[in-house]
Amino acid sequence: MTNNKQPITNNKQQTTNNKQQTTNNKIALFGTSADPPTAAHKAILSWLSHHYDKVVVWASDNPFKSHQTTLEERSQMLRLLIDEIESPYQNLGVYPTLSSPRTWETVAKVRQQWGIEPELTLVVGSDLLFQMLRWYQIEQLLQQIRLQVIPRSGYLIKEQDLEQLRKLGAKIAIADVQIPGVSSTGYRVQGDTEAVTAPVEDYIQQKKLYL
Repeated sequence: MTNNKQPITNNKQQTTNNKQQTTNNKIALFGTSADPPTAAHKAILSWLSHHYDKVVVWASDNPFKSHQTTLEERSQMLRLLIDEIESPYQNLGVYPTLSSPRTWETVAKVRQQWGIEPELTLVVGSDLLFQMLRWYQIEQLLQQIRLQVIPRSGYLIKEQDLEQLRKLGAKIAIADVQIPGVSSTGYRVQGDTEAVTAPVEDYIQQKKLYL
């Protein structure tokens, strides 16, 4: 006798499988100083996971900032942060080899790894908009990527900054997402322990960072 019963499908699992089976048509690029990564970074990554096919993350050395920990240490803290995120899509990953002080060079590495077909979106905080005008090869970079701007507490998104970037060819979207008002600086300078998650805090204490 043939068993006509079909296996019960879990809708959440089916959604996950469908997402994973799609090609990486839309890739979000999120490079961050992450010194250390905070609860705000976690919220951003969670939001990106639900809006892009793949989220490529790396710790970066911002040439306009000084850093207190190594890229390797910051990459490990980002991995710990991602492990905490309960996304059904499993599309978040840390890629240390993509790190470069120049985003233009990182995008070139991304193209080498994933080809020319995916649509690339660079994720930036609203605090970086004015600074971007001074980035290396900014006009050429904007021809390669879209911009996803994440609002940050204390950093208004100024129309004049957006307009200057658009004049260079930028295609800009502003994320509709609420981010905790915490920062890496608040942790380092003011000792705001609520800025970081427990696994990251444990790693910091274990490695005796930011003393």
